[in-house]
Amino acid sequence: MKAYMNWSGGKDSALALYKALKDPSLHVDALLTNVNSAYDRISMHGVRRSLLELQAKAIGVPLQTIELPEVPSMAAYEKTMLDKVTALKQEGYEKAIFGDIFLEDLKLYREQQLSKVGVDCVFPLWKTDTSALIKEFIALGFKTIVVCVNEKYLDKNFCGRIIDEDFIKDLPENVDPCGENGEFHTFVFEGPIFKHPIPITIGEITYRQYKAPKNSDDNCFQPTVAEDYGFYFCDLLPA
Repeated sequence: MKAYMNWSGGKDSALALYKALKDPSLHVDALLTNVNSAYDRISMHGVRRSLLELQAKAIGVPLQTIELPEVPSMAAYEKTMLDKVTALKQEGYEKAIFGDIFLEDLKLYREQQLSKVGVDCVFPLWKTDTSALIKEFIALGFKTIVVCVNEKYLDKNFCGRIIDEDFIKDLPENVDPCGENGEFHTFVFEGPIFKHPIPITIGEITYRQYKAPKNSDDNCFQPTVAEDYGFYFCDLLPA
């Protein structure tokens, strides 16, 4: 059945795609990524569009994007997303693949939204132990670098690190090993889904603080919190 992968460029979507490509019932014919058109980068993670395009070429699956403004409202995001998925449905796509692991609310949200256009959701990693997942990810030969960390959970020194056994050992006890609660985000540059590694150069690390939104509808990419919060971003460039 024709399917598209909701591709973030990070480890969870990479591992989910790896499993989906081995599923004979799924034919993954597109990668779909949210892009911040104001900065020409992947939304939230901050990875350059040029690196995203290199990933898609190395995987051999065509890339499609959802172009978003700098700070979209939830209503604007949902309309843009549903317009894109409706177009994909008209092209014959029946399944949407996600790398979610255990966030029930997010899973339900995705299912409810895509049911509006008749697209079913597939979650290859769902309810798998995250400690086992990250070990499987490393054992398969995937290589990924941390490009964004939430200062609430991790300090600046974690940004720009390659995820390996030492990285996992250094994580505080309150941090999920897959960063499923938004503690960190990654960019995958090598692994079994790629025809060749993605050449990257590590650039500067920057800090960005966000104002606490008044309610959950203010910005679909920022959680509802009581105080301002910040992220460290590691800029990557094509080598």
